Amino acid sequence: MGPENRIWERYIAIGDSFTEGLMDVSANDPDVFVGWADRLAARLARRNADLGANFGYANLAVRGRLLADIAGPQLDAALELTPDLVSISAGGNDLLRPRVSIHEVADGLEEAVTRLRDTGADVLMVSAPDIGFAPLVNRVNPRMAELTAHVWGIAQRHGCRVVDLWTLRELQDPRMWAADRIHFTTAGHRLVADQAAWTLGLAIEEADHTLPPAPHLTRLATIAANREWARTHLAPWIRRHLSGRSSGDGRSAKRPAVESVDFEI
Repeated sequence: MGPENRIWERYIAIGDSFTEGLMDVSANDPDVFVGWADRLAARLARRNADLGANFGYANLAVRGRLLADIAGPQLDAALELTPDLVSISAGGNDLLRPRVSIHEVADGLEEAVTRLRDTGADVLMVSAPDIGFAPLVNRVNPRMAELTAHVWGIAQRHGCRVVDLWTLRELQDPRMWAADRIHFTTAGHRLVADQAAWTLGLAIEEADHTLPPAPHLTRLATIAANREWARTHLAPWIRRHLSGRSSGDGRSAKRPAVESVDFEI
């Protein structure tokens, strides 16, 4: 489905830490994360203001959430807000589990998309990124590829748009990723926001997201970096999940109500 010039006035984002915007720290408040969805909402708000149309936005995403949470309580809350555009990115945390049925994840995602489309809302889906380049975490890349294939199939069947991250080559620069190798930096979120805006048919300025050449790391430096990542990020993640805890425990959505958006995000 090609982009159309539809004017959306109520955009709701649902998902996990990716949509919550982790690691994209606000320039105005170091305790606040922005993220690609907030940045996309700012573009939509700016476009609507130029056209004299209303615009409101809510972000219900919470870090650590599994598909069952996103396609369940989050989706229910989103539908109550009567959106005309919903972005959904879900399943990534499920794929990090030792055992997962990707077909069950895809079925749950399609059920959520069906519920959204039945209301008449447009749905913006997001493919997984290609992380084959990334040391250690690239072991889940085959799962990411399979989920991406399902996302495109679901989108085709239900008339959704897809933010294509799999072929977004700029994301294969490690500097687009935070130190945990799971979340994007501000540069990464800006790139995703541009891709999402283009997918929705918004006019965007040509932007060069290519970073200058990175310094070469020796083999010993690479080994040391991998060990530090395992100690600082992987080990705590394993301990947390073995104890049945999630990074999102006790957290709620950062923008639970439909509100206006600052154009300057």
